[in-house]
Amino acid sequence: MVVEAAIWIPIATLLLVGMVQIGRVTYTYYTLRKTLYSIGQYISSQQAADFCNNPGDPAITAGINFGVTGTSDNTGIPLVTGLTAAMISVTPENYDSASQSLSEWDPSSCVTGAGGATPQFIVVSIPNGYSLQIRIPTVPITSVLLKPVVKVPYGG
Repeated sequence: MVVEAAIWIPIATLLLVGMVQIGRVTYTYYTLRKTLYSIGQYISSQQAADFCNNPGDPAITAGINFGVTGTSDNTGIPLVTGLTAAMISVTPENYDSASQSLSEWDPSSCVTGAGGATPQFIVVSIPNGYSLQIRIPTVPITSVLLKPVVKVPYGG
């Protein structure tokens, strides 16, 4: 019985630790998606968002700061460890009825001083990914690159 326990305890421990790490990756991915969705919702509700001046627009910057720290002025601590405002990208999109697909918003529609045509959707993403370290005993430390993307209708 002692020999059987000595054989199965390390295997059971590795399975348990592996399940915890998979849960951690899933939780982090879900948290990142909810953060990106909050950013998209915040920006889509702003009528003053100027996509012609992206990323320098104050409304877009405030939305990104709100999602990352919970405050629009970036005074809070990050809600997700290691996530910064510089990692997040906001891209407007339009539906092209001719090709029946989504296409990137055309910045040439910008009219000086008027803000131009508004997009139909906002895509919020982490283009370079969010790196998460996985630690399992006796396995070399590896990282998982999470790249969540959220598309929100623009209502501004």
